[in-house]
Amino acid sequence: VLNLQPCDALDYENTDTGEWLANCSACCVPEISNAFERAGVEFRVVSGTLRGEHAPWGEIADWVRAASAVRGLAQARIGFLGHTYPGMLDMYSDFTMVSAQTGAHIEVVEMCDLDKRVKQVTPSDVAAKLDETRIVFDIGDCDGAALEWAATVACGLDRLVGDFGLDGLTYYYRGLDGNEYERLGASLILGNSLLTSRGIPASGEGDLKTCLAMLLMDRLGAGGSFTEFYAMDFREGFVLMGHDGPAHAGISEGRPLLRGLGLFHGKRGHGVSVECKVRTGDVTILGVTQTAKGSLKLICAEGESLAGKTLKIGNTNSRLRFGYGPAEFVNRWCQEAPTHHCALGVGKQAAAIERAASLLKLPLARV
Repeated sequence: VLNLQPCDALDYENTDTGEWLANCSACCVPEISNAFERAGVEFRVVSGTLRGEHAPWGEIADWVRAASAVRGLAQARIGFLGHTYPGMLDMYSDFTMVSAQTGAHIEVVEMCDLDKRVKQVTPSDVAAKLDETRIVFDIGDCDGAALEWAATVACGLDRLVGDFGLDGLTYYYRGLDGNEYERLGASLILGNSLLTSRGIPASGEGDLKTCLAMLLMDRLGAGGSFTEFYAMDFREGFVLMGHDGPAHAGISEGRPLLRGLGLFHGKRGHGVSVECKVRTGDVTILGVTQTAKGSLKLICAEGESLAGKTLKIGNTNSRLRFGYGPAEFVNRWCQEAPTHHCALGVGKQAAAIERAASLLKLPLARV
């Protein structure tokens, strides 16, 4: 309900009844509010002026972005490829609960679904994907065969997303002894970074809840890169955060780098990984977790991405400073019982996230 008054204040000595009524929107809003409440219609009120310093168009824009993000989530088809990382108890999710509370549909896809589509990839497909890769990334010390295989798998991912009509993807598969599925699972970072960068967020380690967070951040226009806590820097007062992909190239500080790794952390195999940091300036992290009572819960914090040295290990990693020192921030964040992953986006997004949580009827903790 927009309670937007034409003028900042009435000219009390010279205002007649007609002019007063032209500025009398505040009279109507309680009436509408009561009628909506008794009719079971949910509503919010935004008050201010039509224009000028008291005009709440920024608040209205946040509501529009929030509603758009929530609608995008409600209509989303999210693929679940493989399984959740074994033993990561924070990340296990109930697909029915996720669908019931967000509207998103979870489409379970198998490694054989991906394998079939990778085997359909043509040399011209791979050449085109390599051209796209060179446009988006700087190519570091990558083995040529490993890069070509990652591009091949990326083409297979494109086919998988298209065939199943996916708006997001969460994935993990461990594999064994260098078998075919291990080779696939170890070569997903490039393709899933490209998907994430074009608005189809992909979360690793089978973390469905963080895929929801990434999708919300993307639909808010903030990007949304797969992230976890790396380390606390007590000398300069920041938290180092990142992951081994997927990255969101659209929010990278400069061009992201592709680096070949002989050993991944957290997964078997070897191959191509993404190294970058989120661009300096305002940032927001958003986590989606689950309470003991079975409700999804949002957790967010606004901070700043700082310039400075980061790890050169083929991972995304950024220096992030929040409203508390590193120890106090981690304490307060963990007090909200998050998962160990979150979505990292650019800009101050807490107000829009608060409105999205309200529309989703989900609790939100702001740290």
